[in-house]
This record gives sequence, C-alpha cells and structure tokens, in this order.
Amino acid sequence: MPGEHSLTADNPLDRERAHLAASRSALRAMRADVEALDIRDVTANWVNAEVLQTEIDARIKALADLAHTPLFFGRLDYQEGDAFGGEEVGHRFYIGRRHVHDADGDPMVIDWRAPVSQPFYRASRTDPQDVALRRRFGYTGGELTAYEDEHLTDPDEAQTSSKLLQQEIERPRVGPMRDIVATIQPEQDEIVRAEVGGTVCVQGAPGTGKTAVGLHRVAYLLYAHRERLARSGTLVVGPNASFLHYIEQVLPALGELSVKQATVDDLVAHVPVRGTDSAAAAGIKGDARMAEVLRRAVRSGIRMPTEPVVVVRGSRRWRVPAHELEELVRELMERDIRYGAAREALPQRIAHAVLVRMEAAGEAPDDRVQDAVARNTAVKAAVKEMWPPVDPAKTVLRLLSDPQFLAACAEGVLAEEEQKEILWERPARSAASAKWSAADAVLVDEAHDLVHRTASLGHVVLDEAQDLSPMQYRAVGRRCSTGSATVLGDIAQGTTPWATGTWEEALEHLGKPGSRIEELTQGFRVPLEVIAYASRLLPEIAPGLKEATSVRENPGAFSVTEVPADGLTAAVLDACRRALDREGSIGLIAADARLPALTEALTAAGLPYLSPGQETTPDVRLTLVPASLAKGLEYDYVVLDEPAAIVDGEPDERTGLRRLYVALTRAVSGLAVLHAAPLPEALRLP
Repeated sequence: MPGEHSLTADNPLDRERAHLAASRSALRAMRADVEALDIRDVTANWVNAEVLQTEIDARIKALADLAHTPLFFGRLDYQEGDAFGGEEVGHRFYIGRRHVHDADGDPMVIDWRAPVSQPFYRASRTDPQDVALRRRFGYTGGELTAYEDEHLTDPDEAQTSSKLLQQEIERPRVGPMRDIVATIQPEQDEIVRAEVGGTVCVQGAPGTGKTAVGLHRVAYLLYAHRERLARSGTLVVGPNASFLHYIEQVLPALGELSVKQATVDDLVAHVPVRGTDSAAAAGIKGDARMAEVLRRAVRSGIRMPTEPVVVVRGSRRWRVPAHELEELVRELMERDIRYGAAREALPQRIAHAVLVRMEAAGEAPDDRVQDAVARNTAVKAAVKEMWPPVDPAKTVLRLLSDPQFLAACAEGVLAEEEQKEILWERPARSAASAKWSAADAVLVDEAHDLVHRTASLGHVVLDEAQDLSPMQYRAVGRRCSTGSATVLGDIAQGTTPWATGTWEEALEHLGKPGSRIEELTQGFRVPLEVIAYASRLLPEIAPGLKEATSVRENPGAFSVTEVPADGLTAAVLDACRRALDREGSIGLIAADARLPALTEALTAAGLPYLSPGQETTPDVRLTLVPASLAKGLEYDYVVLDEPAAIVDGEPDERTGLRRLYVALTRAVSGLAVLHAAPLPEALRLP
C-alpha cells in the first residue's frame, strides 16, 4: 500500500537524495556551459550579437537552480524496467519542473510537460498506463525528506489517498502564488494539455485550481508549440494589478519568462482614465450594442463624390467620373474592411482606374506610375473628401458629447433614455482634457480596431472572466482573433452589474463561439466546512451551478461569531492575533467602507499589516484586504469582518451576496467570521 518513508540507513531515500544532488550538479553544469558560450566570432553584426546575447541571457536565467524549489517531485517506473532499484534505469523517469541532462545528454529529470510524464498525473489502478510504480517525494525547505509509493499494477496493495499530495496541497502559503505542478489532478491535466488550436473555457468553483490550470496550460503550450508561440506571443489577462503580482512567479518557476501579463485596462490604455461612470452608464457602454453604434460613428464621415477626379500627367489629363468613384466607395463599404485599410486602398483603386484609361490610349504604365497617380494631389484631395481620416478618441469624444451625433449613430440601437444616460454632462474641449472612464477607454479601443486592426497573439489566458462586459470581451478577443484562448472564471463570483450570465454568451462576445466548456467542481484548497458554508449562497447567486465539493480530509478551522456592535473591531483584532499564532498567511477581509476604521485600529494595536499584492514575510503575515480586491487571492487563514457590510457595499443584493461568496472562499486552512449585524438568511446557523 502507499506509504510515507523517513530516512534510515537502509532505505532508498539516500539514493534519491544522491540523484537529487547529481541532478542539481548537472543543472549547474548546463548553466555553466551556456555562460561560457563565446559569440564574438559567430555573429555578422552587432544587431545579431545583441539578439543572440539576449537569448543566451534568457537561457541562463531559465536554468537557475532555485534552492527552495524541488528539482523533481515524482518518479515513474514503467513495467519494462526494474521498478525497485535495479540496474536498468532506461524506463525510470524523474518528473520535475524542467529538463536536466548529464554530460552525455542522458536525461536525469524529465520536464513535467513531456509526453512521458503524462501518466504521472493520469495513471490509476484501473488504467495504469504501463506504470508499475509512481513515487511522490516530500520536501522540507528544499531538502528531500520523504517518499511515498503507489504500485499501480499490484492487486494486493490497498488504495489509499496520498498523504504527501495532501500535505503539498495544504502547505501554508507565504508570499506569491506557487505552481501546482506536483499536485495536478487528472481532470486538470486534461485541460492543461488541450491542443493549442482550440479555445477552452473553465468554469471553476473556488479552490478548484482554475487559475493555476490556466497558467500551467500556458507553460505546456510554450513547451509543445514553442516556435509558433514565440513568434505570435502569449498573454495572461487578470482582473487587477494585485492579482497579477500574486501570480507573477508561477511561470518563471516553471522556466517560462516570456509571457506578458496585463489587466483589461492595460490593454485599452489609449486614453488616460480619470473619470468614473454610474453603474447604469457603465452597463450601457459595456453592452455589445455599442459596437454597432461605434461602427456607424467611425463611418459617418464617408461621402459619395459629386465631382470627377482629374489627374494631370505631363500634357495629358485623365478623368475618372463621379459615378465610377461612387462605385469604388460603395464596394469598399460593402466589403466592411477596416476603415483605415479601406482609406489606404481607395487611392490605389482610383489610380488603377486612371491606368486603365492610359492603357486604352496606348500607353504602357507600370506599378511605379500607379503609385505616383495614387499620390497625386487631386487623388489625395478626393480621398480626403470621400473617406476622411478618423481619430478613434476624437470620434468617441464626439459621440459622448454631441447629442445629435449620438442620436444619429444610435438610432434603432439605443433607446433615448439610454443615450441620455451615457452622454457627458459637461462635454470636454478635447480628447486630452476629457475625463475618460474605464468603460470609455474600451469604446476607444473598439473604435481604434475599427480603424486599424489590432494585432493578434498566439494564446491569451483570461482569468476572472465572469466580471467582464461584452465590450471588454470583444477587446480581449481582438488580441487572440487568430490565436486561441483559455477562459477562466466562476459565474457565482461575478460582482459587476454586467457580470456574465452564461459562458456560451461570453464566448460569443469573445469571438470564440462553440468553444469547449469544462466545469471544475472538486476543490483542493478550500476546506470542506468552508466551501459547504459558502455554497449556501449558490441558490440565490447562481442557481444553475453545481455545488462545489472538497477533497480535503482536514475540515479546517471554522467559526461564525456574533459580537456586540461596539465590540466588533476589538473582536476582529483578537481573531487576527489568534490567527497569527498559526503558520502561514493571514487575510483580514472587510467591506471597503470598513477599511479606515480597521486601518486605524491595527495601527493603534501595533499589528503590522500589508496591502493586497505585497509579499508576506516571516515577520509580517497579515494582509488587510478590501472585499473589492479579494477575488483570486488566497490566504491560509481568513478573518472575515461584518458580512452584512460587504453585501451592503454593492449596488444590489445579488452582487453583494456574490462579493460575500468570494470573500468566504479565500481561506485555505481556516475561516473566522465575525459579525454584529444579522447575517444573510442563507448563512444563519441554527
């Protein structure tokens, strides 16, 4: 049966430690080989030398041996080899975060993404996949301290859960998010290794590891399709900067250094955001109907010609009549290509019409003549009149400032009341002085794409996607229009007024209709009692979702305590002090409105604390988290302050209960809920 082993003089752990030491030595040698490369005589010029040196520097960085990160975490012995320590090792593979080979090129550690590593995650008693033994390793501070074996083809061995796997899942969190490469489950592995050509949407309950799955999928795709994605690029899109800071070390720990990270606001930063919208205005601006309004606005300046174009070349005059020019303009409009591309094509079309007349007159013009005609003053003037240049920001500015212009562009699309809602009370004098909102910036991005096509990446991971508006989905979709995406989220955690209703609808707006949708309901991080308590809210906030479960054998510390209103803050501080007696990170989550009082109380009590995104240290492990920023973050122990205040801080009850659901499910080992006001009915204990 699976068993955990400690170090003795006679057990195999000494040999495993020796292999670890040899592997680390081999990794150092690999890095030294790269550092010793002399490129002075192999590059033609300084530009090539700089490019090659950049690649070498990245390779050196990727080969760093992280002292507290296990080089390998598992071993597979296939049936063809001797699974119990014999001489034949050709069918034995150590599974780790990166590939390591010896001086002869023979592998000492196999990358977890390699095909031979897949059975480490998927092999089972019912489907051993030719694996005789699966060994997991336990580490303490980078030191190999234990191992645990499963003999998948031994019918006499009783099947029990892995203690080392459980310990790794429950290991306290200090600092940013870690990779889960040692604990990936079969259903997660299927998503991680899905083909690059298809978009995958993952509906994941809290603690199911959906964020980690998305990041590991990027790492896998870069391994399996490196050349393709190196050309086209990869991007991780998160909800806010704190979240991105929290996850930023996962991919480097897996050896991937080239993946960019951004928020949606970063992607659409064509204009500075200095203003805010009402919830109603933001909802309308985020509605997919705005795409048609913007399309009309961008094309509103197109005019049919009333005069011919006359091109003078030498002693000859060439005339293109107005009706022929109109045909050219209408053809470009019907093709519905980007406004800017059509504007560039129009002078060439006019020039071609002139060349046809030249050829009919017996001349033999070439491409140089056509280019010269296209640059002719008369042609350029006609194009400016028929298809004038468009500035995306100025177009949106006019749309939000000019009631008549908005009415013309929104006719039959937006109701009159909706138009009034999104119009600025005080129109700005210029795009530079305008107080753009976040929703306005998305509109500018849409207009920008209507004029000039947005460059597409090879793969985009979109996390916490449930909070995006349709127009934000369109903005992200433009960044992967010719690539693929991994969409991650939880309908129950949607906390914006425009939160996603269904993933099918979201994928439609993203430009990936019909994509594969997977649902993860088995939690690994959130304790059973905590997820069961939070799931009481599901019938009200997301009635169509399955209730999440937990594989955690440890139910976790869980308490709900009512205190007098005048003693709430003091009780919260006491709960934080008790939590700090535990190991790991502590999150004090509260309604945004409660933060000033808690900040003052923590300071007066001499309890040091961090802000979300700041890295915990052994000396400071408490983070004060506004409920609005809690999404996607995890803490070993959570103290939750006044749930009713979190609910009341949102514009409607459903959004408030969803925000509370998020806050309740940030705990990995324990949760203490303290309240003075009555709890939501679904959360009241008998």
